[in-house]
Amino acid sequence: MVETALVNWSRLQFALTAGYHWLFVPLTLGLAVIMATMETIYVKTGDEFWKKVAKFWMKLFAINFAVGIATGIILEFEFGTNWSNYSWFVGDIFGAPLAIEGIFAFFMEATFFAVMFFGWEKVSKRFHLAATWFTAIGAAISAVWILIANAWMQHPVGMEFNPDTVRHEMVDFWALVLNPVAISKFFHSVFSGWMTGAVFVIGVSSWYLLKGRQKRFALASIRVAAIVGIIGTFAVMLSGDSSGVHAAKYQPMKLAAAEGLKDGGTCAPFSIVPGVEIPAMLSILATHDIDGYVPGINNILDGYTTPDGVYHISADEKIERGRSAIEAFAKYRELKDSDPEAAAVARKTLDENIDYFGYGYIGSKQELVPPVPLVYWAFRVMVGVGGLLLLIMVAVLWFEYKNRLAGMRWLLWAALLSVPLVYLAGQAGWIVAEVGRQPWVIDGLLPVSAAVSSVSVAAVKTTFWLFVAIFTLFLAIEVRIMIKAVKQGPDIE
Repeated sequence: MVETALVNWSRLQFALTAGYHWLFVPLTLGLAVIMATMETIYVKTGDEFWKKVAKFWMKLFAINFAVGIATGIILEFEFGTNWSNYSWFVGDIFGAPLAIEGIFAFFMEATFFAVMFFGWEKVSKRFHLAATWFTAIGAAISAVWILIANAWMQHPVGMEFNPDTVRHEMVDFWALVLNPVAISKFFHSVFSGWMTGAVFVIGVSSWYLLKGRQKRFALASIRVAAIVGIIGTFAVMLSGDSSGVHAAKYQPMKLAAAEGLKDGGTCAPFSIVPGVEIPAMLSILATHDIDGYVPGINNILDGYTTPDGVYHISADEKIERGRSAIEAFAKYRELKDSDPEAAAVARKTLDENIDYFGYGYIGSKQELVPPVPLVYWAFRVMVGVGGLLLLIMVAVLWFEYKNRLAGMRWLLWAALLSVPLVYLAGQAGWIVAEVGRQPWVIDGLLPVSAAVSSVSVAAVKTTFWLFVAIFTLFLAIEVRIMIKAVKQGPDIE
């Protein structure tokens, strides 16, 4: 069995890199749409004011975009350095969307970014506007392929295990692309980026109003950003609903952990906080049926039968069948050349139990339960903060429309302080998504204990602290440059 410390440190290092990377990605997605909308207004009206507004936010976009690239590159390298068994086992599948993202989407985004940032006086207004929108579209397309890869880890489809190569191989590319989990995850992640960009723009603009600077610029920016943010928030809510249904169907343990649900059933209640519940609401959210059955943690571990008579085997049965699959796989590999008949029998046993192969690496059923308190509270932080941000965006848009926002200092302060909160909500969302599916790297298929590289714990520790220093430096540099740019302000007044 792989050393526990190696698994934990490898997970921690990947979580660190992914967490830092996600500080930059949502702002890129959101700012791209907001600045493209502002430039569209400029092209439609011919008002030079909107050109200067768009150029200012484009400057902040460029700073964030450049720093985000560095963390993303390191993240992909870690699949080979810390998770080589994973890369070997499923690289044929997981690598395809990442390769498409790198070859097509990223280069599209980078090419149009260059025209957008440096081409203001070199190309026509409409061509420049197209470049800006294609930069935004390229960022979204880049996210598509990364989220397709991530969704496959949540709900693996479109592949078969080849015991001769000891790899899962893709058999249906379109099943991978049209994975329902991927579709929900894409919209949820991209529109959460709209929220992040909107809250950022509103927060910075509120600072100008608090300082008595750039009033016209700030109010115009708030108007555009709030509209984009409100649309994005409602889209996040809709995609979150479909994500909940998919979790109930494909990852019931994640849903049970997010709800702290020990024993499920029909008309399952939704827990707002411990001791405060809404009757039957979880069944409605998870199944769109007030009488829908939602299994709890104990049900999943012990096995359960749904009201329509479908039996789901217990965790102990899955572990036993997984060990039978591993044993049959070893026999097949040993006998396939010397005793084809015995190898065929072993192969048949392997095929019958292949769906539980990963469970063979699980020591006890309690390992299948993710850290419930962390997932439970992360979900409530995500939802609670998201609701608060929606209220703030609606309020600032309403009072801006009434020409009263500039004098409402309490609301401006609330908008400014919302900037760190939107990042908190984003990180909490990824905790639910990633920690909620533990102990799996690929849900039900490959546990983290079987996916790590054969490297020393000392090496992982060293690189972890090195990345802490490097990423913190990157973040500090970005924040400092952005603060300097914000203090300097747009070239309007």
